[in-house]
Amino acid sequence: MSHFEPEAKIFACSQSVHLAEQIAKNYGVPLGKVTFSKYSDGEFQPSFEESIRGLRVFIVCSTFPSADNLMELLLMIDAAKRASARHITPVIPYFGWARQDRKDKPRVPIGAKLVAKLLETAGATRIMTMDLHADQIQGFFEKPVDHLFASTIFLPYVKSLQLDNLTIASPDMGGSKRAYAYSKFLESDVVICYKQRKVANVIDTMELIGEVKGRNVILVDDMIDTGGTLAKAADLMMEKGALSVRAICTHAILSGEAYEKIENSKLSELIVTDSIPLKKESNKIKVVSCAPLFAEVMHMVQHNNSISGKFLM
Repeated sequence: MSHFEPEAKIFACSQSVHLAEQIAKNYGVPLGKVTFSKYSDGEFQPSFEESIRGLRVFIVCSTFPSADNLMELLLMIDAAKRASARHITPVIPYFGWARQDRKDKPRVPIGAKLVAKLLETAGATRIMTMDLHADQIQGFFEKPVDHLFASTIFLPYVKSLQLDNLTIASPDMGGSKRAYAYSKFLESDVVICYKQRKVANVIDTMELIGEVKGRNVILVDDMIDTGGTLAKAADLMMEKGALSVRAICTHAILSGEAYEKIENSKLSELIVTDSIPLKKESNKIKVVSCAPLFAEVMHMVQHNNSISGKFLM
């Protein structure tokens, strides 16, 4: 092994074990051994059960709530640093707190910036993530960030559907860039939903910009939380004469009554990745694994190869 190419090992936080196992399998190494000691008051302590001195360590952990997931990751990074790992790369398929990327009103935090500084302070030397809620979050880090796009795994699936009269839709104005990127590769039309909210997660009004009559529509977004936006958009498009409506969402947060809203909506299918484990099964939800993508990029990083070919957007 070259002096400048330390061996790589992959570890997982407790809520991302299944995804990490799939990543390790695709990478071609066994998942590293780590244990968590827990105290009666809820405090926990991770422990690497094998030597990582001088190695490149990948720690797989999506930081969705509760905050225990983020705390687990921070403690594991710190433990790896104190165990003399040469490179420490948190692999964060879903980067939590990313919706707090700016001050949208007085006296609120910029949570995404805080999380970035916490990761760096803990000892992260590189960050790997996928479909950030806001691209500019990369600028919150002083370390290299590999920002992957789930379009590389979604586009082959969409093409396999062989849909005629395809239209790509954005559920809001902020996602128009993503929708146009998909439409470019699929050579399709684009429509945009304009929505206004009274409060977070509650839509007041929604209007459609563009024509969907006689079209098979695919909504694209970076995440689905309560499901209200996509359900309302799908119902609106079907009322406007769409032949079918599907949705592509990278991160399946699916909180509250999201599963019920999806099941009762006019969406024919919701396609997501396994960046966040599903809470329950649904006939309408199709999971496309992001493990092969992460494994391939991690292998490229390990061997100092360019990963620019993985950026389709």
